[in-house]
Amino acid sequence: MKIQILTPEDTIFDGEVSSVIIPGLHGEFQMLENHAAIVSALTSGKIKIESIISSSVNKNLTKEGKFDTYLIKGGILEFNNNKGIILCD
Repeated sequence: MKIQILTPEDTIFDGEVSSVIIPGLHGEFQMLENHAAIVSALTSGKIKIESIISSSVNKNLTKEGKFDTYLIKGGILEFNNNKGIILCD
């Protein structure tokens, strides 16, 4: 599935991954390929990307074990048809 992480200043990540864990308002949740369509507000926490298949942009990600992570203050996620866009601070 394709994931993009965008901030007002830059594109942090743009690539194909096998899974992503997101800090939702009511706790973390994981999205895998063919996840149902969703729009969700995000709270402060870490976006955790597992198994990067390919990426054209990969900035400011930190490695934590098997995850590449990015710390956010909040944001919003839209996921539909195996494509997720995360707008965050």
